[in-house]
Amino acid sequence: MKYFSPLFLFIAGWLLLFFTESLAVIGFINGTLQLVLFTFVVCLPTWRTGRMSYVDIGWPWGLTLIGILTWLYGEGNSIRVAVVSIAYIFAGSRMGFGALKLWKLGHLKTELPRYEYQKRRWHKAGKTNTALAMQVEAILQGLANASFLAMPAFVIATNPEGNISIFEIIAIVVWFGAFGMETVADMQKLKFLRSMKKLGERNKVCNVGLWKYSRHPNYFAEWMVWNALVIAAIPSWLLLYQQESLIIWALLGIGVLLASKMMYTTLVTYTGAVPSEFYSVQKRPEYKTYQQTTNIFFPGPSKS
Repeated sequence: MKYFSPLFLFIAGWLLLFFTESLAVIGFINGTLQLVLFTFVVCLPTWRTGRMSYVDIGWPWGLTLIGILTWLYGEGNSIRVAVVSIAYIFAGSRMGFGALKLWKLGHLKTELPRYEYQKRRWHKAGKTNTALAMQVEAILQGLANASFLAMPAFVIATNPEGNISIFEIIAIVVWFGAFGMETVADMQKLKFLRSMKKLGERNKVCNVGLWKYSRHPNYFAEWMVWNALVIAAIPSWLLLYQQESLIIWALLGIGVLLASKMMYTTLVTYTGAVPSEFYSVQKRPEYKTYQQTTNIFFPGPSKS
């Protein structure tokens, strides 16, 4: 049971969509296709190779699938449906093509460090059947795409209103600001690495630009992108009060909020900051000092 218990919340989130008046059909289609996608792109390659790195291919293309289905089945205002669909398609395909490039270059022939770290967690928790744990983990990622991570898109796509809400204006500003921040952070790190390579310096800590204020500004920005989607879903969720029973409506609102919570957990403790820093401390002698002076996630002034 300890292997399968993490799946229960995500299964409940997927089943919740079946009990809605507005999202049952798209919820069923998306969930079924997500499981098919993860079976062939993640589960089977993981079983054959003993590596979980294929999640990095399956998960983003699952986001792209959400965007496509939202565009095809969204019954709300066409502009709103198109905008949220493009947001998912853009985010998913951008990461998905990056993952395919890594696969083509052979970088997935060895397990990515974050998944090696996850295996350490399993052993610490007494999960010694690594092969089973990897399959459960892969299915969990697919169920996340089938449930909570899809809810903001599906809810937004039900809204027939032609007028734009203040929440949606705020969401657009947050989305573009967060995407810009993520792009700048990635460019600053790439520039730093190139300059260190020219100087012949290795294993140096990037602490320039946005990296002076957060040890993971790119992860923080990615989380804010998801927060923008959650904010954009608020007016559409409020309208669903007229169509759904009170309990289903309330649970759907909780589900949309869980998209933010789950991405925060993923980007900080699950496959993001914590696993990354476990290896950074070993690889970079100056990283401990960096940890003591710079916030791990939320940007802020240097700590004395």
